Amino acid sequence: MNLEAIKKLACDRIDSNADRLIRVSKDILANPETGFREFKSSKIITNELSDLGIPFEDSIAVTGIKATLHGAQPQSLNVAVLAEMDSLKVLDHPFADGHTNGAHACGHHCQIGMLLGVAVALKAPEVLENLVGKVSLMALPAEEYIEIGYRNELKKQGKIEFLGGKPEFIRLGHFDDVDIAMMTHTSSFPDLGKISLGGTNNGLIAKSIHFHGKASHAGSAPHLGVNALNAAMIALSAIHAQRETYRDQDTIRVHPIITDGGLSVSSVPSDVRMETYVRGASIDAFMAASQKVDRALRSGALAVGGSVTISTLPGYLPIVNNTKVMDVYADNASSLVGKQHVYHRSHQTGSTDMGDVSQLMPVIHPYVEAASGVGHGKDYVIDDYELGVLTASKIMAMTVIDLMTEGPQNGHGLMKGYKPKLSKRDYLSLLRGMSKEEIFDQ
Repeated sequence: MNLEAIKKLACDRIDSNADRLIRVSKDILANPETGFREFKSSKIITNELSDLGIPFEDSIAVTGIKATLHGAQPQSLNVAVLAEMDSLKVLDHPFADGHTNGAHACGHHCQIGMLLGVAVALKAPEVLENLVGKVSLMALPAEEYIEIGYRNELKKQGKIEFLGGKPEFIRLGHFDDVDIAMMTHTSSFPDLGKISLGGTNNGLIAKSIHFHGKASHAGSAPHLGVNALNAAMIALSAIHAQRETYRDQDTIRVHPIITDGGLSVSSVPSDVRMETYVRGASIDAFMAASQKVDRALRSGALAVGGSVTISTLPGYLPIVNNTKVMDVYADNASSLVGKQHVYHRSHQTGSTDMGDVSQLMPVIHPYVEAASGVGHGKDYVIDDYELGVLTASKIMAMTVIDLMTEGPQNGHGLMKGYKPKLSKRDYLSLLRGMSKEEIFDQ
């Protein structure tokens, strides 16, 4: 069977399972769960894998899943196809959970449909018997770096070490035997065609901040208190005062939130909590900006006579898309949507833990423009499930087939001369070196 016939058979399998794949995506949409809480989502996925007869391991990094399909020579190439399970928290989203405000305002629910689409396509005997190697299918938790306080508690309990799903999978060894990894994310930029790919992303470091003051009657004795909220506000102003010092090419982004601003309006706030990211185009850039943010936080505590505890946590590394694998994906995308609808991106200032994987192996992280609204906003919804689930599944399945058959775009050939930016050992050392807790008390 020639290569094009194998690809057609794979695409036909996706089409014959179209209703199922879209239904599963919408089931995940209706059950949004934030990172390391995706228990319902995980159960939906494992039920589907069981029905398909695909062996899997679950409860990885709390809720993650890894399934494996073996081709003709299982010990050859290992290509991983990834999907993210977690939701955001967005007020007033039409599909938000009424109790948690969890909402899939980034389209991760479609990734689950894509993952299962690739699974049903490649599992077809006529396809699988022609693949040289194995395929790792991973459903990963906690890509959205939110609820830092909750995740830090999981870390203290020993349930996780890193606050993102992919770093945890790396730490636990689930990428150790993977040669190439890919996923497709939804997006809402129709001016970027139907498929957009390539480019780079910011990396980030995260902070959990605790200002300590002294409670007192806010009306009759404020002079006896130390206002931790004022400390936080001064710190925010000091952070803003730094912005003109950042170089344009470093694309620094600092965006703090106050998660707890005091217990009672009648009492001087003595306990105020904040979270922030410090993002940048390179590791050096966001680490330098992180030092400036720490200085601003200390200034707030110093000004009011309080103290501050700054917990700095490793976030995500900048992404590097592999151009050779990306070209294979682009060719397959062009065959389905037309070359005129395939767009190449430049630098983006958001962040993803796929960046961490990209430091260790060839990775691609393209986008399918199937949504409308503003990403992470209350109006972000998927308009075209055929494009966002079925077409995206087909492109990835076809790309895996190219990489795992003895053709001109075979993965072994594409990887010749490739050198990762970091070894796993160096990667873990880098992230662990970013963790620190500083208590500033004058």
